[in-house]
Amino acid sequence: MAGPAELLRDFVNTYDVESDADELASPAELSVWLRERGLTGDGDRAFDDDLALAARLREGLRLALLRNHDGGPYETPEDLGVALAALPVRVTLTGGVPGLEPAASGVAGGLARIAAAISVAHTDGTWPRLKVCAESTCQWAFIDSSKNRSRSWCSMRVCGNRTKTRAYRARRQAEGTPSPS
Repeated sequence: MAGPAELLRDFVNTYDVESDADELASPAELSVWLRERGLTGDGDRAFDDDLALAARLREGLRLALLRNHDGGPYETPEDLGVALAALPVRVTLTGGVPGLEPAASGVAGGLARIAAAISVAHTDGTWPRLKVCAESTCQWAFIDSSKNRSRSWCSMRVCGNRTKTRAYRARRQAEGTPSPS
């Protein structure tokens, strides 16, 4: 199973903003996604309300990861707060080590495991490295592996280039100089 940062990144990336493609477009797809990651059992089935909660959790996480670019504290995005309140977890002490476990089973438990990964990512130091691409048309989640945690785009070659090209053209236009095509 992937680590907490990878799980959170992969969950946010189930919706591709740029192409408007959703891996979790139905309750059945949500069930499969959770089961393939070992978050639910074979017999667990999602329903429409589970899908709505998953979408709220995902988009709330996307907003939180976008705020990770600033590096400072911030308020929890509303969608994330609502989703977290609906996903009860309990504190456990296993071998004297505190942890969070779902207080529910099934799909709700699988989504609660994703919510619990937020705490684990904070504890292991990977949370601040989880970001969403600053390119507004992209918003792909990524793990910032740069030494100083300053990466802004999922890909410098694609999204970074787009952003820099737009900024260059805007500067040229402001100066009254035509941009080369």
